[in-house]
Amino acid sequence: MAPAKNLECGMAAIDHGADAVYIGASRFGARAAAGNSVDDIKALCLYAHMFMAKVYVTVNTIIYDNELEETQELINQLYDAGADAILVQDMGLLNIDLPPIPLHASTQTDNRTSEKVRWLSAKGFSRVVLARELSAIEISKIHKEVPDVELEVFVHGALCVSYSGQCYASQYCFGRSANRGECAQFCRLKFDLEDANGNIIERGRHLLSLKDLCQLDKLETLLESGATSLKIEGRLKDITYVKNVTAAYSNKLNEIIRRRPEAYHRASLGKCEYTFEPNINKTFNRGFTHYFINGREPNMSSPDTPKAIGEYVGNVKNVAHGTITIAGTSSFANGDGLCFFNDKNELQGFRVNRADGNTVFPQKMPAGLKHGKALYRNNDQVFEKQLTGKSAKRKIDIIMQLTETNDGNIILTAKADRISPVSTKEPLDAQKAIKPQTENIRQQLSKLGNTPFECTKIILPQEGITNFVPSSTLTRMRRDITDKLTKSILTCAAYARQAATNKSENNFNSKGSNQYPTEKNYLYNVANHMAIKLYKSQGTSTAPAPELKMPKHPLLMQCRYCIRHALGQCLRNGASQQTLPEPLFIRMTDGRRFRLKFDCTKCQMNIYADKQ
Repeated sequence: MAPAKNLECGMAAIDHGADAVYIGASRFGARAAAGNSVDDIKALCLYAHMFMAKVYVTVNTIIYDNELEETQELINQLYDAGADAILVQDMGLLNIDLPPIPLHASTQTDNRTSEKVRWLSAKGFSRVVLARELSAIEISKIHKEVPDVELEVFVHGALCVSYSGQCYASQYCFGRSANRGECAQFCRLKFDLEDANGNIIERGRHLLSLKDLCQLDKLETLLESGATSLKIEGRLKDITYVKNVTAAYSNKLNEIIRRRPEAYHRASLGKCEYTFEPNINKTFNRGFTHYFINGREPNMSSPDTPKAIGEYVGNVKNVAHGTITIAGTSSFANGDGLCFFNDKNELQGFRVNRADGNTVFPQKMPAGLKHGKALYRNNDQVFEKQLTGKSAKRKIDIIMQLTETNDGNIILTAKADRISPVSTKEPLDAQKAIKPQTENIRQQLSKLGNTPFECTKIILPQEGITNFVPSSTLTRMRRDITDKLTKSILTCAAYARQAATNKSENNFNSKGSNQYPTEKNYLYNVANHMAIKLYKSQGTSTAPAPELKMPKHPLLMQCRYCIRHALGQCLRNGASQQTLPEPLFIRMTDGRRFRLKFDCTKCQMNIYADKQ
């Protein structure tokens, strides 16, 4: 599943191998800056459904009372536009009159346990997007305990340090709610780390900034764990990111399926050919981590910079007379963006004005660049140009068969994988062919041009077609057969959508289990009376969401990532004794500070607004 900032990105994702895309509507998406009109979403649905691919729309913010009616109207429009499902955060939407569109529980609903997934299923959710922090073992446990629910997992892209849906730092500090799609990226800021005595342990570092997730080499592990959907993050990313990363993951998935066809197959139709070699290292990234898929590991964070570092290209061999010579095998091009860490351990970049082999001429010589410094390329001009314009084509393989009948007709039949065969028939004049016509028949039927089809085989009678077949007849039959194939595929997509909506209707607004939630808390993000009503029906009273009423000294973040562990101070993981006087604090450059509390029973770091 690939991200789509807009219609163009969504179509590119399909062209480059996505089985599904997720896109934001005009409002109520967790990326407020990536909204799209219903007309554009309708166009994307039509394009995606041609390949039996799905379009999911994000309506995954909390909703205020005065927005419920507008949200209901929007979801009705999305259903009419052909959307295959909506991603939801606000539980209040379960108590309004919605069309029978499948519901997917956004990762913003904080989905860490089988109990939560079971509760969401009882409420009518057909798919749950799991927290990024879960390990393969934990995903497998959820799948085994709630096997009927589709599980979606993130496999690539930016990581939030807090469990999604449980971060209130942006709202608290800047009045911009992450649960309203307006995150100010608090976790990418610089902080000092202080101990209980006011001693500075770390100064001016990006202590909460994580590397980017990359599970390209762990896809089979995730599939074995029960993941149904593999999700790429990036609804704010540009089209070259979507093309490159989608193609890389699509290729890897195809490789797994080729080895294990009895276990897996693609959810959509078509094969992709690229004009470039996918390479995730050449696309925006902060360095990569597997995060918690194998359990807690070192080096998950990027404390020196929250910016893209890019791929390592070599070390500086010589700096002289406005030139930089680089030791290594990489080649460079005019316009490349290079960067390095200066003596203050800050990322510093420069643009290549001209390149001659391994010697580059910067537009402006960077200060502090010395012999031996490692260089990274975070903008590869040659690669970017390869991704400009059309860089892939996606085709559905078909087999055609041409036969003659005894009554003077000719029949063309075509079939594609998982699609019922279609046929077209034309009468022929009783005129025997004077010369061989097999080559012309194959040539005319193979001219599929701008259609989404590619003919891999044409079957003719062993004795050939005996009656003369005009090229105009073959052209007419070819066009008719592709029209019928297109209608057949779109009909299959419509049936699949209808089956999913019927299932949604059967489960929708089910009372379900009362096991979750069990306590009054603002962490349920309740912002409207419909959500209050739903939780009340569960026997639970809730506190208002922090966007409505910020508690005193609130819990701002719940993090599985742990600063104390990163510093080698985790008593559960090898540290002989605690050497840092607690509590610890992180302090922003403007002086505001936040208390860290380490809940070792849950292996979790909590961040609170400081009481001072």
